[in-house]
Amino acid sequence: MQTKTNHSLSDYSLIRITDYGAQPDSGEDTAVPMQRALAAAFATGGPVVLECPKGRYDFYTREAVRAPYYISNTASEEENLDVTKTIGLFLKGMKNLVLEGNGSRFVFHGKQTMIVLDGCENIEIRGLHMDYERPTMAEMTVERLGPDYIEGRVHPDSSYTIEDGKLYWIGEGWSFTDGPMQQYDPATDTTWRINNWLPAVERVEQTAPHSLRIYGKDLPGLTTGTVLQMRDGLRDQVGTFVTGSRDIRWQDVSMHYMHGLGIICQYSENLSFDRMNIAPDPQSGRTVAAFADFIHLSGCRGKVNVANSRFIGGHDDAINVHGTHLLVISQPSSNQVIVRFMHPQTYGFDAFFAGDVIEFVRGGSLSTYANNRVKEVERINGRDILLTLDSPVPLDLQEGDVIENVTWTPEVAIKGNYFARIPTRGILVTTRREVVIEDNVFERMTMSAVSVADDAQSWYESGRVSDLLIRGNRFIECGNGSHPVIYIEPENKEISDADPVHSNIRIENNSFIMNDATVLHAKSTQSLRFADNEISLAAGQPDLTGPKNLIRLVACSKVEISGNAIAGELNRTVHISRMARNTVHLSSQQGIKVMEEGANNE
Repeated sequence: MQTKTNHSLSDYSLIRITDYGAQPDSGEDTAVPMQRALAAAFATGGPVVLECPKGRYDFYTREAVRAPYYISNTASEEENLDVTKTIGLFLKGMKNLVLEGNGSRFVFHGKQTMIVLDGCENIEIRGLHMDYERPTMAEMTVERLGPDYIEGRVHPDSSYTIEDGKLYWIGEGWSFTDGPMQQYDPATDTTWRINNWLPAVERVEQTAPHSLRIYGKDLPGLTTGTVLQMRDGLRDQVGTFVTGSRDIRWQDVSMHYMHGLGIICQYSENLSFDRMNIAPDPQSGRTVAAFADFIHLSGCRGKVNVANSRFIGGHDDAINVHGTHLLVISQPSSNQVIVRFMHPQTYGFDAFFAGDVIEFVRGGSLSTYANNRVKEVERINGRDILLTLDSPVPLDLQEGDVIENVTWTPEVAIKGNYFARIPTRGILVTTRREVVIEDNVFERMTMSAVSVADDAQSWYESGRVSDLLIRGNRFIECGNGSHPVIYIEPENKEISDADPVHSNIRIENNSFIMNDATVLHAKSTQSLRFADNEISLAAGQPDLTGPKNLIRLVACSKVEISGNAIAGELNRTVHISRMARNTVHLSSQQGIKVMEEGANNE
């Protein structure tokens, strides 16, 4: 057995879960035996291996640990006032532990947060398959289309009831009738979001077990073989929650279904994900692996590595890395500010600690104008925090300004991964430290494959990017008419090329196989390099020499576009606005021309 810890194997104690009452392949509840085994592991003081002999282990909600946690990007007070999480594996304050699954399967019954790591250090989780017995996602395949009806076959893992012609999806302790819907086309291996039309139909009848006939007028235009995916939208649990922890490693772990939000890491540091398989179990016949995002990092630091992994079948973004802007709402004294969580679904957690460095950011332009250091933190309520600072608050503080905690910003490396069947974005990243996105394959992201935002208006997800390399990736038919393949779009309302938000972004040696999307849209970015990329049309795509621009730039400066090889009938125009033409430097032999908005471009 090899470990990636600072301890040799001979240093490790060995604990087997079967010695604490676990009965693999029995269907019996493993919750209490797991709690006993974890307590025994904790008592050793580590280092320790908690070994699960290969088999199936079931986890039910009845004996699960329950603990309250406020988690970023989940649910507002109005949506879910009770933040109690039902936890399958609860690791609190543990150090130097290897959870060895040996290829075991952990199956969860009812809505659960499968694992919580709270205040842990040097933990490795490996060799596991994790799944739900009854996913909180209903799936139905369209089998027949009539003049006023649709017939569908419901997946065996989805259950339902019909009351007075109305369809209700039901599971282990939950039910719903309305919520987000997606459509999956197996022929193109593509998933996208659609309006949920089921609640408005005239009636639903069962024609045979797990077969439904849906009657109505103005039914959507579907094709046979299409899979409809439905959920209720409430993020009341998450797949896994890592908080206040460091040196956490995942290796050879499959997540076949996660409810709520996926693996979310909050104010933790040094996180590694290697050979993850976040995808439906191919033997299950399901098409969805997660209720929302796959990996979501909020306010983390240190090094984040995601490598050699598969992300297939999501209901939201595959990877999202960001901090949180908190709005300054008042200044009680010369060195104090009260700040507020603004997005409804993000609040309640510790976002600052004594000694943290913060920056003051203009809400309109997203430009940084001062920094300071936190001396004391006092939580006023779930939304508001009083910060006492080492130095006086800047005199030019304005209404609408926000604060970012820059101590909690990570370095990120995302290398050698495969992304498919994602209805939104592949990777979202906003951190000022080094980011490398390299040697990945993005296949038919419905929206952008890579998105760089930063905002103080909507999600309040911070912050600026200052060192991003996108290199050696393959982008296959990603994006659409509204979503460029690579989308650099900070949400600043005050826009000037003299006041950039992002900087030092290099997009090099990638392959773009295009549909009708723009390759690159960049706004408010300084020192942007797009070089040595190969761009070609996907098979079967029509002539795309029309109005769609190859690249669109808004308020950018110091732009280099060089050495790119463009094949096929593509529009080879770089459209610029709110910036000078001479700040774009083109190499010859690319066949690219610059078109300036509002200017005579003849």
